[in-house]
Amino acid sequence: MLEYRYDTQLLIEGENLDEDAISEYFEENFQGDCLLAVGDEDLIKIHYHTNEPWKVLEYCSTLGEIYDIVVEDMDRQARGLKG
Repeated sequence: MLEYRYDTQLLIEGENLDEDAISEYFEENFQGDCLLAVGDEDLIKIHYHTNEPWKVLEYCSTLGEIYDIVVEDMDRQARGLKG
């Protein structure tokens, strides 16, 4: 059993995005691991393992337009099932 079940990935397109501020928000407000928040002030790529991907999507949608959203169930994948 994985501690954090969902591999959550997406892109945020917006203005004046700050990858450090986004990373800090994740660390202070979400439980998870393997955080990757990289990009520039117009586009940020998010990768995060969590049990509550909907919270990640909700927050990121406040920052700009979100797209290329992928939420994969790593527990199912570990059991050889489609994620």
